[in-house]
Amino acid sequence: MRNVLVGQMNPGDRNFVVRSLKLFDVTAMAVAFVITAVLPYTSFQSFSFAEVLSMKITVRNFLLFALFLLVWYWVFCSVGVYERGLIEKSESTEAVQVARAASYGTISIWFITLLFGVELMTPLRLLLFFLLACGASVAGRILWKAVACRRRSNGNLSHLVIVGTNERGVALAEKISSSPQLGYHLVGFVDEHWSGETQLIERGYSVVSDFAGFSDYLKDQVVDEVIICAPIKSFYDSSYRVLMQCEQQGITVRFLTDLFTPMIGRSQLGHLDEQTILTVNTGEMRGTGVVIKHALDFCSALLALMILSPLLLLISIAIKADSVGPIFFVQERVGLNKRRFQLYKFRTMVADAEKQLAALEHCNEVSGPVFKIKRDPRITRVGAFLRRSSLDELPQLINVVTGDMSLVGPRPLPVRDYRGFTENWHRRRFSVRPGITCLWQVCGRSSIPFERWMELDMHYIDHWSLMLDLKILLKTIPAVLKGSGAS
Repeated sequence: MRNVLVGQMNPGDRNFVVRSLKLFDVTAMAVAFVITAVLPYTSFQSFSFAEVLSMKITVRNFLLFALFLLVWYWVFCSVGVYERGLIEKSESTEAVQVARAASYGTISIWFITLLFGVELMTPLRLLLFFLLACGASVAGRILWKAVACRRRSNGNLSHLVIVGTNERGVALAEKISSSPQLGYHLVGFVDEHWSGETQLIERGYSVVSDFAGFSDYLKDQVVDEVIICAPIKSFYDSSYRVLMQCEQQGITVRFLTDLFTPMIGRSQLGHLDEQTILTVNTGEMRGTGVVIKHALDFCSALLALMILSPLLLLISIAIKADSVGPIFFVQERVGLNKRRFQLYKFRTMVADAEKQLAALEHCNEVSGPVFKIKRDPRITRVGAFLRRSSLDELPQLINVVTGDMSLVGPRPLPVRDYRGFTENWHRRRFSVRPGITCLWQVCGRSSIPFERWMELDMHYIDHWSLMLDLKILLKTIPAVLKGSGAS
């Protein structure tokens, strides 16, 4: 519902505020960066502007600084800091969104410094830079909101009419009535007379016009904005007439974005070429954070493959010495949005293990469509050790480098297991890139039932963040060392 409350100010004012905030955020970042860069060269006891001005500024450093500014600006825009209205968000929501953008921006700048070999930004200075830039941006918004709220509390309100006395319309009215800082004065509702109108009046609201008389009502009444909450299917013609009547008189019309309810997805407006589109998506895995996640996946997996290459060689030799067959087990798995890919693991079973599966189906010890047995007779001696230690999973770093997988994400399942799915909500786990480890890995793996496994995957998708990925990676290490749920 909050999406529709964007822009109770006129477009010119809103554009001015957004441009001002963009300039303020970039300026705050620049000042924070300069302060962070200056601190190593001076101290507050012996601070000297002459000393600061004497610092060597090369063309390379200037271009890098310009790149930092552009990346910071791009990250804030990509995260959506400027997409919604500012008054509509609570201070906590605003602070969290800015902090997330500042976190992504700081990580991006850190990667650039690593790429170009800039030694200035150490982890401690990066932390200081983040705190200064993020704190300044949050403080600036709090100050702006305080000024705007004071201005609105002095009577500068938008007169609003809601079309539709259904549950959504009444819920919106209650939101507006309980939030004077939004800057609206609710004039009333527009709808046909019906039995539910009595309950509406009892709650303190009134129907100021029906659809037939709305055009005449607009001629003599002060109306700044109209929000249409009527059902699209049954009130399409009436809503269209309201839109045309408001357009003729220059009155702003808005629609709620949750047109199709109930939904578990989040809806937001955007643009595709010159068309305005409504996007519905589930979870948080979108935007700049996902770009950073993929960059971290690629760099980390590539570095891990290089560092672990001696260990990978030793494991390969042990597998060949222990049993006949290839070193790697390659199997088709179901990945992002049902894409098929070849997953790589160290072979832990006899060479014809797949052919023996049908004869062992009756021994399955886990619920759901997946197949697991603790004492699988197909596992080799070296394979048993690799499974207990999870070393058999290391070749999946290759899948991460090729982009088929991430370090963290729902485990990729074989085609056989996928075909056994009976619930569509289970298939939502394929809306994100699969991973080497996830919540299932750190919560017991094979020891937890299939339904709980799927619930953990949904929780990961709905609450994803870079910090959650980091927590899962850190928890994976002790889980692997303990061999929790391994089979």
